[in-house]
Amino acid sequence: MTSSAEELSIFTPSVVALGGGHGLAASLRAAQSYAGGLVGIVSVADDGGSSGRIRRELGLPAPGDLRRCLSALASDDSLLAASLEHRFDNGPLEGHPLGNLLIAGMTQAGGDFQAAITEVARLVGAVGTILPATDGSVTLLADSDKGPLRGQVTIEESAGIENLRFDPARPAAPQAAIRAIEQADQVIIGPGSLFTSVLATAVVPDINAALHRTKAQRVFVSNVANDRAEARGFDLTAHLDALASHNVPVDVVLAPERVEVPEVPAPWRTVQAALSAADGWGHDPSKLGAALYTLLSTAAESAPEHTRTGSEAH
Repeated sequence: MTSSAEELSIFTPSVVALGGGHGLAASLRAAQSYAGGLVGIVSVADDGGSSGRIRRELGLPAPGDLRRCLSALASDDSLLAASLEHRFDNGPLEGHPLGNLLIAGMTQAGGDFQAAITEVARLVGAVGTILPATDGSVTLLADSDKGPLRGQVTIEESAGIENLRFDPARPAAPQAAIRAIEQADQVIIGPGSLFTSVLATAVVPDINAALHRTKAQRVFVSNVANDRAEARGFDLTAHLDALASHNVPVDVVLAPERVEVPEVPAPWRTVQAALSAADGWGHDPSKLGAALYTLLSTAAESAPEHTRTGSEAH
């Protein structure tokens, strides 16, 4: 008979990370260190910069955050992977990263946005699966202390935001994303821009329903710093209030050591750990990975044998 210690030594969990931008890329790099299966579910609501131009000119979902996640999971020795973030600095392509153009070109050539993402992932040797949070383009809507807001860029530059939602009102999520959440051992929510990355994914109706159904450990990763207008001055309490007001379920709040931690509503609990990168603005993926794995392995160790999940039980 295999002992509990031996079971944990081969524990290779299925991990899903939700969000967008640099925060989700950090979570994916962190989860790579311990996940047996890894899925990133990414907002495609960006309407600024290169992504906004591609949305307006080609009618495609925003590829930028998907590109960042593919870069995060790509093989270190791939020239193409190293080129995904290359941004043209002059001419008609000025401002476009190569990865955005690859995804857009493959989508037009093959007629399938997800197939294009999957093919770029294969070409760069990405370890894991990247999925858009919605099946097509969406526009973020919200209310603020200065009136209604429309579009990610507008929301990023605003304050007093509440009631984040979408146009169309109920965008469908890919079935693969829903299944991944339902079958996961751990779901990582954040870090990242509160409204335009984290909630922009977690409040997609199908995604939110799957978060409520899953038996996975749902971890909200707190930001190390907040410098965007949309959440400037927000402490951890304000972030948690926003999650609660948008009906996003959480089991564990993972916060940096230096953050003042409030009392959290049951059954939520808060754990603090050393998470900051050397620059003090972002997360160190190796520290974040160690903290996330500790949360999950501790929970698995304390769970009854018949309820323990992970690839050894799947």
